[in-house]
Amino acid sequence: MNRDSRLSGMLHVLLHMAERGAPLTSEVLAKAMDTNPVVIRRTMAGLRAAGLVRSAKGHGGGWQLARPRDAITLRDVHDALGGPALLAIGNRNEAPGCLVEQAVNAALAESSRAAEALLLERFGKVTLADLANDVRRRMGRKRVDLERAHG
Repeated sequence: MNRDSRLSGMLHVLLHMAERGAPLTSEVLAKAMDTNPVVIRRTMAGLRAAGLVRSAKGHGGGWQLARPRDAITLRDVHDALGGPALLAIGNRNEAPGCLVEQAVNAALAESSRAAEALLLERFGKVTLADLANDVRRRMGRKRVDLERAHG
């Protein structure tokens, strides 16, 4: 089963950006995420279009939050990433002739819609500030250091 980890990855990146308080380059963020800077730039472009981040070129440039941490929710980031699927459950056959399978598909579709609506509602209530507070609690100190947070 393929899982879309972009939401998790971008929340990770945004938390580092929020804690640093200064622009971070795609190269620094890519190193923290063990990926290529091009992947960071491509993904961050969607967040920039949604008004969550901004970027500046040149010396001292990089990515930074465009809003305060308490004004960015998990839902905002999810939507900026194009609303990736939240559930990986699928139908065996999308257009079955079998009445039993039609009933199964209908039940799964209805339940999935309800579960996704609840999850998105919850995402709308959790902010980057909430996540940052949890990181601080876990680390037992007030400031997260980009290099020390990974270990």
